[in-house]
Parts: sequence; C-alpha cells; structure tokens
Amino acid sequence: MAILKAQHLAGKPTVALEIGCARMKIAFLTSLDPQNKGSWSGIIYCTATALQKHCGEVSYIGPMYAPKEKLIGKVINKCSRLLFKKGFMYNHSIRVAKRFAKIAAQRLAGQDFDVIVAPTGETETAFLKTDIPIVLVEDATYDLLFNHYSAYSNLLNMSFREMDTLEKHATSNAQALIYSSSWAAQSAIDDYYVDPAKVHVVPMGANFANPPTKEMILQKHKSSSCKLLFVGVDWQRKGGEIAFETLLALEKMGIMAELIICGCTPPTQFAHKRMQIIPFLDKNDPEQYNQLVQLYLEADFFLLPTRNECYGIVFSEASAYGLPVITTQTGGVSEVVRDGENGFTLPLAARGDEYARVIAAIYHDDERYTRLVYSSRAAYEERLNWDAWGKAMKTILSDVIGQRPVPPEVLDSISI
Repeated sequence: MAILKAQHLAGKPTVALEIGCARMKIAFLTSLDPQNKGSWSGIIYCTATALQKHCGEVSYIGPMYAPKEKLIGKVINKCSRLLFKKGFMYNHSIRVAKRFAKIAAQRLAGQDFDVIVAPTGETETAFLKTDIPIVLVEDATYDLLFNHYSAYSNLLNMSFREMDTLEKHATSNAQALIYSSSWAAQSAIDDYYVDPAKVHVVPMGANFANPPTKEMILQKHKSSSCKLLFVGVDWQRKGGEIAFETLLALEKMGIMAELIICGCTPPTQFAHKRMQIIPFLDKNDPEQYNQLVQLYLEADFFLLPTRNECYGIVFSEASAYGLPVITTQTGGVSEVVRDGENGFTLPLAARGDEYARVIAAIYHDDERYTRLVYSSRAAYEERLNWDAWGKAMKTILSDVIGQRPVPPEVLDSISI
C-alpha cells in the first residue's frame, strides 16, 4: 500500500507518494494502437514498456476512433485540395479532439489512476476534463512542424488555427510536458507560453527489443568495403539524393563503398552496382526484424542527410550498434548526435562530397574509427536507451503525483 503524506501547496492540501512504496497506476492515453510496434515509429510501444518496467502498472486507454468526425475532415480536405490546393489535417481537428475527449473521459470514469501519460497526445488531451494529472510526451510542437514537414505545410488557415488551438489547450491542460530535445521544449516555452517548470527534456531510446551486448559491439571492426546504412521511409525528406552523391564521391576518392537503402525505393535514376535496396522491413515480423538487426551489425556508418527531423529514433538505434552517425544539423538532431561522440552533423546545405570527406577521414583512421564505435555505444548506454528514459520518467511522474490535490475523502485517512 502506498504511504501518503500530507503537504500544502498554495494553501491546498496535496499528497506525496513516497517512491518505492507502491507502483503508480498509469493511464496510457493514445488514439493509436499502443501494442503495435510501428505506432509513431515504435515510440508508443517503447514508452509503454518503459513505464511498465520502471514506473508502475500501465493500463491502455486506447486505441480510440472518431470515424464520423474524421469523415467530415476528409471531405473538407478533399474539397480544399480541389478548390484551393490546400490541405486540412483531419486527424488533428477540433471535432476529432472533442470526440477523443468524450471517449477518454468515459474510459477513465470510475477508475483509480494516479497519472495519465499521453504520447503525442495533443489531440487526445486538449479538451479532456479530468482531475487526474496529465503528462504529455512529445518530440515537437505544432508551431515547429508548420512548414517544416510537408504534411504540415500548405494547409488551410482554418487547419493551422485548429491545431494551434489544440496545442494551446493540451499544453495548458498538462501538469508536465516531456520533450525529447531542448529544441522542442524551448518552442513550448516561447511559442505557447508554457511554464518552464512544467517542461522537461528526456531523450528517447532505441526501438530494438534486444540490442546487442556491449561486448559484441566492442569487437566491431570496419569492413574492407565501407558500408553505409540508410534507413528511412521518405527518400526525399531523408536526404536520399545526398546519400547517393556520397557513395559516388567516395568512389571518386578511391574508397570502395556500398550503400544499403532500407525503408524506401529510390527513383529509378538512382542506381548503382554497389547500392542495395530493401523497400521495407517489419519489426513485428521476427524474420524481418532479424534481417534489420543484421544490417546494423554489418554496416560501418549510419548515413542519413535528413532535410528535417524532430529527433530521429534511428540515431539512438545506430548508437546501440556502435554505428557512427553522419547526418544533418536540423531540428533536435544535434542533441541526439553529438559531434565526435556518436557521429557528426553537417550543415543543411552540405552535399555528398562534404559527407564523403567526413566519412573518408574516419574510415582511413583505424584508431579514430574504433574510438568512435566505443563512444557511440557509450552514448546509447548512458542516455539513448529506454531504461534511462523510464528512470527519468519515474522521478518526474512521482513529482507530478506529489502535487496532486488530496480528495476530501482521503484526507481523513492520512496521518499527518
């Protein structure tokens, strides 16, 4: 049984939960399928697993559906694209948000939860009325996404306004906001005037169920042919053309290189005898999962000249395999990939020849490459894993629960 201690905050009695006395009761709120390892690039599944392991008992309040509301949004989107060449984000509309709030309230009613954790949950929590403290987990704000990602660009003004409203309501409604980078956290403070005391930065981990042991990675040596691994579903946004240029540039420098593309199919003009294309691998399928693991184990570098990125779970995954990352200075990437620790970030304007020069300098220096492999793995073990995330969340959630007002009926049972 939890030990409760009465406290007073701003004149109101609150209850503090002593860590270690009881496991928290966590309502995991998402409209997505929380048990699908592909939801939000696997982040939904991994956050739930980490919370269950380190914080408390997790109950799923989801998935949730709003078919009628989304149908209306789809009609608006279709008409808008035909008439104005502008889109409408029907998954993040006020209609859908109000429907989700109603469903969530019904599922939470009568249940005894200590806290609600809502990953990518602005739409789900914006209009949710509850006495249970809400903790949002995000990698960006809508303000950062607008005109940064293609899906969030060229929208109707109405759509911009509705998403902005959802962000304002959700951030105001939450008792704590967890962002994967200070880039995102600062936007919450600057663009949505969120109290800095509510904002926390906790890096996300690698979405691999069984990453290799440290001993296995420390035995890693570079290949006789420089193997570059590119993992991404969007060839253009992930900088596929620059990755291809890098392969050609390395070849001109006299370095035998290979480029493995996983997750997408490049346009036909991007072809090379030492380029391998694997259109898709499903982590939910054991055989395909093992194939993906093998790609990471055999590669020498993780190359992703991404054009825009909020965080990049793949960078945490590359670090788990001791793979030096060569990527771009954009969004929150520079906080995941630290120059000289687990890779290098290049300016957004850099092209393939610049990426090739960085890779060549490391590849030609055996001692430097080995040091980078070791420090990349260390970055994973110290900060880019879900256990570290879960332990940080335990502290944050305990603090949030500790500030929760004590229900009158509970006060009589607390010994002060």
